[in-house]
Amino acid sequence: MILIQLFLTFLKVGAVSFGGGYGMISLIREEVLAHGWLTEEAFLDFIAVSESTPGPLAVNMATFIGSSQGGFPGALLATLGVVLPAFLIMLAIAALLKNLLKYAGVNAFLEGLRPCVAGLITATAVTMILTVMTGMKAVGDPVTFEWRSVVIFAVVAGIGISYRTVKKKSISPILLILISAGLGVVLYGLI
Repeated sequence: MILIQLFLTFLKVGAVSFGGGYGMISLIREEVLAHGWLTEEAFLDFIAVSESTPGPLAVNMATFIGSSQGGFPGALLATLGVVLPAFLIMLAIAALLKNLLKYAGVNAFLEGLRPCVAGLITATAVTMILTVMTGMKAVGDPVTFEWRSVVIFAVVAGIGISYRTVKKKSISPILLILISAGLGVVLYGLI
């Protein structure tokens, strides 16, 4: 039964998510927590692992969550579920793209999706920041200030902003992940 749930859940996420992996995070979070497959903290850990491994974020998350709940078959079915809608939609779009973009309704639809995707990404970022730095999982939860998370966030953000200001280009996300991992080892491992 869990295998069918994994497939159908990630099929739903893949079918209704626009904006790539970051746009899917809030939907994946909602589904995973509703099913009780992960805690909020474990979900945040899965995001960190998914971000730091090669491949698309949503595919990595589906694979990791599927594996944690159903082993290899769960990983396979969750991954298939999340990529199948996009594969079928892209297959159809590739065949019809030139003809579709000439319609104002299609362009209006795509323009309307952009603010929605930006809002989903922003809401997810704010939720993650509050959870990681203050321990708040819901409105009204007590605030437990996590100074190590704030230090890592401030250092990584400072490096990113400084690099962009000086070099006029973005620093490699891989380098920022490595820096934050190193800071995590120092701050969480030694203190």
